[in-house]
Amino acid sequence: MSDLRQIAFYGKGGIGKSTTSQNTLAALVDLGQKILIVGCDPKADSTRLILNAKAQDTVLHLAAQEGSVEDLELEDVLKAGYKGIKCVESGGPEPGVGCAGRGVITSINFLEENGAYDDVDYVSYDVLGDVVCGGFAMPIRENKAQEIYIVMSGEMMALYAANNIAKGILKYAHSG
Repeated sequence: MSDLRQIAFYGKGGIGKSTTSQNTLAALVDLGQKILIVGCDPKADSTRLILNAKAQDTVLHLAAQEGSVEDLELEDVLKAGYKGIKCVESGGPEPGVGCAGRGVITSINFLEENGAYDDVDYVSYDVLGDVVCGGFAMPIRENKAQEIYIVMSGEMMALYAANNIAKGILKYAHSG
């Protein structure tokens, strides 16, 4: 295995971020790379193309069913998609209850502690970019992602979201 590369795709919801990231990752797996996608969007739609399915159970949903995240096994949350790409969705709380960013933190910590990153070349975080929230900034803030790609269009709200993401990158750039 080569050195692990952790990348993050950020962008406004509906801009094509998940489509762009999944197509990029499909090309990488075609080149022989081993991939793990961590969906960091409460909609849990970051892996639909790779899985050729509507949605998968999320870490937070499964943890709620089992009692806590400590009651989960890696096999419970990981699904294999196109050419063996490993997929996991963080998920989020019910609307109006709790913090979706906390789900991102919980999921990433669970994956790291249980060895999900051990046998892959790339970990890709597909992150919601319209919400300014500490949990969604985790791939940047805690030096998880060394490469960050912002997917956007020329539309005003997409530019606004991209600008906020860039500000977050600058704020946390000193940490790594």
